Amino acid sequence: MSGTALIPSFSGEHDDAVTLLKDELSFKGFFRLRTLTLRHRCFNGESITITRELFDRGRAVCVLLYDPARDTVVLIEQFRTGAFMGIKAEAWQYELVAGMVEEGESDREVARREAVEEAGADIQGVTHMLDYFVSPGGTNEQVGLYCAWVDSRGMGGIHGLPEEGEDIRVVTVPLADAIAATRNGRINNAATLLGLQWLQLHRDDVLTKWQQQGLPIV
Repeated sequence: MSGTALIPSFSGEHDDAVTLLKDELSFKGFFRLRTLTLRHRCFNGESITITRELFDRGRAVCVLLYDPARDTVVLIEQFRTGAFMGIKAEAWQYELVAGMVEEGESDREVARREAVEEAGADIQGVTHMLDYFVSPGGTNEQVGLYCAWVDSRGMGGIHGLPEEGEDIRVVTVPLADAIAATRNGRINNAATLLGLQWLQLHRDDVLTKWQQQGLPIV
């Protein structure tokens, strides 16, 4: 049975679909909070005016470090305030290397910079997995998810920039163990879940691509 194409009801061709009426900076600290008043078209042909708070984060890059020769992944563990204040969540999270994209930076530049700062990793082959919105109802943050080739031998220890309040432990685990942790709930943050499940599905394609680039897969 063929699927139904998902065609947006309102796309770029509808210049009047959304009108931004007011954009106020409500808070500026480590993060920014904006209060927006908008008018948008409804499915019944009418329009509605709404006021929403927007957590202004921009674009981030998350990188799954993978060693194909040993079939291991390199994860980082660090304290997360949101998880600490969450419901039935672990304050220390196993995550992917990640960082915010600054003005003028490419995703791959961020990936390489953060791999060094957070894990002491020199990445070579980089494969784009997917892009996704973290929580489009409340934030504009979009994540570019990547998989990167690393040699995991000797990787570990404590990393991060103390001046940025980072205290990061690097761990190397078999891919199979990391996948198991997505099933038992030990890994429960979106980027890490998506990255590991994507690699599980596309591992052979990634290895073929990296072999074509001359990387030492085995």
